[in-house]
Amino acid sequence: MSFEEDDRVRLRDEHSQFDGETGTVTQVMETMFGDATYTVSFEDGQESGVSEDALEPAEE
Repeated sequence: MSFEEDDRVRLRDEHSQFDGETGTVTQVMETMFGDATYTVSFEDGQESGVSEDALEPAEE
């Protein structure tokens, strides 16, 4: 599943300080391999270079 700017997502990355938190996609970047990486803003900061596999849609 791909995400777009302003989508609400939950981060699943045990190596991130934002693991399990819900945030908003603020930027979508395409890698040279055609994959997307995301910048996600949270209440206390942001995480850049997040892979699609580490995100899931946030429950409203």
